[in-house]
Amino acid sequence: MNRRLERVNVASLRVALISTGVVAVVYAIVSMAVVVFVTNNLTAQVDSRLSSSLTTYAANPPDFTTAGAVSDTGGGGLDSPTLVWMIYPPGALPLGVTQVTSVADRTALPAADASITDPTTISIKGVDVRIAGASLASIRVRTPFGPVVSSARLVVGYNVESVSQARSSLAVTEAAAGVIVLLLVFGGTLFVGRRVGAPIELARQRQLEFTADASHELRTPLAVIEAQTSLALNHDRDPAWYRHAFERVGSESGRIRRLVDDLLWLARVDTPQGRPAAEPVEVGVVVHQSAERFAAVAESRGITLQVSVGSGPLVIMGSSEWLDRLLGVLLDNAFKYAPQGGVVAVSVGADGNRVRLAVEDSGPGIPDDERPKIFDRFHRAEAQGGYGSGLGLAIADAVVRHTHGRWEVNTSTLGGARMAVGWARVLTSSKDPGEPDPPVSWTVPAAPPPPAEA
Repeated sequence: MNRRLERVNVASLRVALISTGVVAVVYAIVSMAVVVFVTNNLTAQVDSRLSSSLTTYAANPPDFTTAGAVSDTGGGGLDSPTLVWMIYPPGALPLGVTQVTSVADRTALPAADASITDPTTISIKGVDVRIAGASLASIRVRTPFGPVVSSARLVVGYNVESVSQARSSLAVTEAAAGVIVLLLVFGGTLFVGRRVGAPIELARQRQLEFTADASHELRTPLAVIEAQTSLALNHDRDPAWYRHAFERVGSESGRIRRLVDDLLWLARVDTPQGRPAAEPVEVGVVVHQSAERFAAVAESRGITLQVSVGSGPLVIMGSSEWLDRLLGVLLDNAFKYAPQGGVVAVSVGADGNRVRLAVEDSGPGIPDDERPKIFDRFHRAEAQGGYGSGLGLAIADAVVRHTHGRWEVNTSTLGGARMAVGWARVLTSSKDPGEPDPPVSWTVPAAPPPPAEA
């Protein structure tokens, strides 16, 4: 089985790898888009706050000599959410100082960034700060050096380390989630590919084997017919030869017809349209009819036929035509393998809430290594003579499967094979269930051997 599914395993692995690669690329693109979107959204919120703060402080310059003059200052260092710088022209402040700031350690804004107007992210002492600035006309501002009236440049900043941290956390989370998603995609695709592909591949291989076996089975009788026809046309023969040739042709034609009928029946079973609707069937009646039909076979072959029908009703859901064919296959096989003077037994009865049908014979039985293969199409027990085309039990198995039955194949007390089938019992019948049919048993004895010639 594993070798038969090797192609499915390889194909499923290839599909899983391709699917995982495609999902990985799509996931990476989506993840980057999410990171960019979240970063831009957080940055837009910071820019909005910058614009609002810039407008507020431009209208009311902060008093740098008073603690809390700048809102959201936190600890007062560069880690504070809000930072404010006032940049004056040279000479406006004593001691050559050009800047006053809300930063506790008086960290100055780099000269290269003092002229920034639009929101821009810069790095000050390794800290990411987003700043925006505006030029102010002559204003009065209280500084550590005293009140100052001068033009100045106002720069407001926000610490955006939280944005960087959020971006990093999001990237790590997406990476971890991506690994899990890719593993699930790979495993799921591989599982589904094998689960879906295995039945298809097995069906394909069975179809190829079925076609090859059917061709092989048809080749032999066709070759016989062709050979007989060729010999008949090559030379004139006597009437007895022609009669024998026509008998051979008729026998092989009948073999072909039976084989084609079985193939057509199996083909119809494989399609829903070819299956009859289920209806209540009295299995005891089917056994009666089949036993009467095979009574002549038992007598002609010198085999004892034992029949036992338990108390009814023995009703299941199925098709009477299909069940008759199932019983015909089982009895036909039993008579083929039972030796002359042997016994074939067919019985049906209730087993709790199930109906059990069994056909037994006194033949050689079924070897243990053959049992898993007996329902394969065109399989014949070659060691036991290889009767028929090998489609009989395949047909029987199709009937059992489609009527929701269960097989029990084991050794009979008669010494041969015991083929039993169990179905769920349907407690409905055309007769009054309070008055079940009584059990019935009878035996068709084997015909005595012909008297020896004197």
